[in-house]
Amino acid sequence: MATPTVWKNVAVRMQSAIAASVTVTAISKASPAVVSAAGHGFSAGDIVYLECVGMHQLNEKVARVANPATDTFELEGVDSTLFDDFSSGTVQRATLGTSIVTATTINSSGGEFDFIDTTTIHDNAKKQMPGLPSAISFEFDHIWDASDPGLLAMKSASDVQGKRVFEFQFGTGGKKVYFAGYVGCSMLPGGQAQGLVTTKAVITMNGTPTYYAS
Repeated sequence: MATPTVWKNVAVRMQSAIAASVTVTAISKASPAVVSAAGHGFSAGDIVYLECVGMHQLNEKVARVANPATDTFELEGVDSTLFDDFSSGTVQRATLGTSIVTATTINSSGGEFDFIDTTTIHDNAKKQMPGLPSAISFEFDHIWDASDPGLLAMKSASDVQGKRVFEFQFGTGGKKVYFAGYVGCSMLPGGQAQGLVTTKAVITMNGTPTYYAS
């Protein structure tokens, strides 16, 4: 039976820094995927952002490092067994040092799949398979605070159309979602008479999210 998750005690963290790119020379087709990158210097539990050619399923993917050795490490929870062949790529360690603490609502949109018609002239009924999902985004209402570090960091990212890594954590030690995307945040104040002054922000998602149970 599923364990319900509630939008309560949710931590939202945004990339505050990202390290220089490390060249990836290979990624195995395995579960978990093993990344070869000479002298990468990563530690277990580090959050890394990948850009890949060939193995497009890992392009713009965010994952957690496991079992690091001098020149290799695993992508925790990532099964690449059926992925395309890796050609080239880079990996970067992301520091998630910016906490977003002003959000009052969150709405997700996108992720719906279109369909590819696979009907042949031999069929007597239509057939189809899922195609590509639509673009995913999260829209937030925030308490407006022109001095809040999280809001200011989101606006700074928005001003330069900068890509950032994000983490949603549901409760202390709880489930986690990682992804990379762009921020839209003007910090314009809004609301109604005698009501809370709020502002809106949006985070897009590039690539596919990675989920962890803790």
